[in-house]
Amino acid sequence: MIQAAAKPQLDIGELVMHHTSDAYGLDFAPFGEIHWHRWPDLHLGPWSVNVTPTKHVVFLFLSATLVFLTMWTAGRALKKQRAGQNAPHGFAAAIEGLVLFVRDEIAIANIGHGGEKFAPLVMTLFFFILYSNLLGLLPWGASPSGNVAVTGALAIVVFLTVEIAGFRKLGPKGYMRSIFPVVPGMTGASGTLISVAMAPIELLGKFVKPFAMAVRLFGNMTAGHFVILSLFGIMFLFGNLGIWSYGIAGTTVLLLVGIMMLELFVAVLQAYVFALLTAVFIGLMQHEH
Repeated sequence: MIQAAAKPQLDIGELVMHHTSDAYGLDFAPFGEIHWHRWPDLHLGPWSVNVTPTKHVVFLFLSATLVFLTMWTAGRALKKQRAGQNAPHGFAAAIEGLVLFVRDEIAIANIGHGGEKFAPLVMTLFFFILYSNLLGLLPWGASPSGNVAVTGALAIVVFLTVEIAGFRKLGPKGYMRSIFPVVPGMTGASGTLISVAMAPIELLGKFVKPFAMAVRLFGNMTAGHFVILSLFGIMFLFGNLGIWSYGIAGTTVLLLVGIMMLELFVAVLQAYVFALLTAVFIGLMQHEH
């Protein structure tokens, strides 16, 4: 007796992990895939470093390239428009407005005096994270910001900027007061005791703030993809219920459209939040006194 082969069951968990995890290749299903082998590790003394580019690394460089092309194109257009005594318009005007918003309302407004020095860093973080978030919403795309290694590296850059710039602005004595705070109204032995007792908390806070920034960005971008792909799998999971399958599919499509719109908003919001927190932390250290 010949039995019909059973249809393979959709593994929603495997579907979600396949599209959100990193890999040595690019998936263009159903048109095909591009894969490459891992390169030999780079040996630095006792350490071995994996230098093979992955999917997220490819999209990381794509995000950086898009930031450069956006600014270069907008800059050339603005130069031509102003040379012709014309007011900025079109794409160039939109980018100029967004740049001015990030510079004035995020960087300078939260850092305060001297904030213009840090405005290029804040703007770079905003546009890079924005493109990284948006690339994950495209077909066959991926979000570098959905990789904790990428968000961790961005947080390390912010941490080093905050602490080094703060040390240069406050000097050794002022910087140490950011670790051993002086409580107003408390002097003598009690003031010294409180200052020493607060030091571990203040020191831990210096590391917790960038860590929270990295985890927040990673968690928000990854969670959105999990929800979208899980709902997408529902259509196939309940695809054998006859006429009811059409109702489930229609409802799921409406939910997916709504969540995609929400994810578009979250992509912009998370870039704004990361840039805002960067400016706030820099400002707090620059004006610690």
